[in-house]
Amino acid sequence: MKQSKKSKVSKFIWIGYLVYIIFVLLYFYVFTDSDLPAKYKGTFVDPNTFMDHKEAKISTSYSTLKNVLYFISIPLDWIVLTLLLLSGFIGKLGESLKKLTRFHFIQVFLYFFFVSVLTYLITLPLDLYRFKLSTKYGLTVQSFSSWMKDEIIGFWVNFAIMYFVIYVVYLLIKKQPKKWWITTWLLSIPFTIFLTFIQPVIIDPLYNDFYPLKDKKLEEKIVSLAKEANIPAHRVYEVNMSAKTTTYNAYVTGIGKNARIVLWDTTLKGLTDEEILFIMAHEMSHYVNKDIYKAMFGTLVGSLVGLFILDRLMKITLSRNREYNSPDKMMVVLTLFLLFSGIIGFISEPISNAVSRHAEKKADLYAVKLTNDAEAGIIAFQKLSKNSLTQVDPPFLVKFFRYDHPTMLERMKYLEEAKK
Repeated sequence: MKQSKKSKVSKFIWIGYLVYIIFVLLYFYVFTDSDLPAKYKGTFVDPNTFMDHKEAKISTSYSTLKNVLYFISIPLDWIVLTLLLLSGFIGKLGESLKKLTRFHFIQVFLYFFFVSVLTYLITLPLDLYRFKLSTKYGLTVQSFSSWMKDEIIGFWVNFAIMYFVIYVVYLLIKKQPKKWWITTWLLSIPFTIFLTFIQPVIIDPLYNDFYPLKDKKLEEKIVSLAKEANIPAHRVYEVNMSAKTTTYNAYVTGIGKNARIVLWDTTLKGLTDEEILFIMAHEMSHYVNKDIYKAMFGTLVGSLVGLFILDRLMKITLSRNREYNSPDKMMVVLTLFLLFSGIIGFISEPISNAVSRHAEKKADLYAVKLTNDAEAGIIAFQKLSKNSLTQVDPPFLVKFFRYDHPTMLERMKYLEEAKK
């Protein structure tokens, strides 16, 4: 691609990004209405019935800002990688690294470290603003130094995992240019299982301290509930999130002997025992229905399709750009891999979200059957909405791209119907 054409494409990218930002702002601040439909006003799903006017207003304001930041930040990595390719910098970097060392694993390490640091630094201002925003609205009580510590840990954990992936892809593309994608997928099966297995015992403790539930009376109630669901309750853990946030959460993680249900200590302080038991019953449903295994299977199926599409896109791009299509341009190939995999991952997100929302609805209804207390669930969701400043009825694009759970309006509505 000639330099003048590259320059025009680069300008088009920046203009396109500016237009995109304007669209995002118009969508959230002009085209969407934060008010609930008239039929829900004054009902139990209306935030004004369980929040005061100021809290309801702040919830809408914070949610809108958070969503704007999310959508604005999404294309940044893609833009950076595209401009690095168009400028020819990646090709030159690859040539320089070959002169520096003959060891491929060092070349790939230095290349990926550069790309990772660059993209991290470019998106850091938005991440910092998110942190400041959550602090301003009282959702985060974490100090800046503690936040940066988590950021650095997260960077190196993600870097280590992705470097391993990138280097394996690098070797496979060199040795198996026609079927690298299927071999990559086959290797991803044990890798995905391994990551899911070690997540709760190795990765999660890097960020927070986990320990058995301290409240023994509540533990007895959870054990009793777990027995009804035929679940070993010794996997219920508490995590000290109150040093970082005021929001509530609970989740199920891990597989096999490492599977565990986790409660944030903020949840224990903010919800009643009945509400916590409903949340626990919800998480027990994921265990009973083997949702982690299903999610893992879905991820593997999705990655097979994604890798096939990725291979097609990379070959089309390389065939149309001769300067990229040469044996000594492997760093360019890896950059295309990162670029297209990011775009494919984003485009596929609504599918995984839809599947997840279905499983989460089943878990809510299972919790109703197990506890026979839909009212506790409704009150818990009202408190969760208030505590996390979550919109009860978010705009369509937010639900489509971001929500792996039903909206709070939907959850409270079908819990109310389950009471009848």
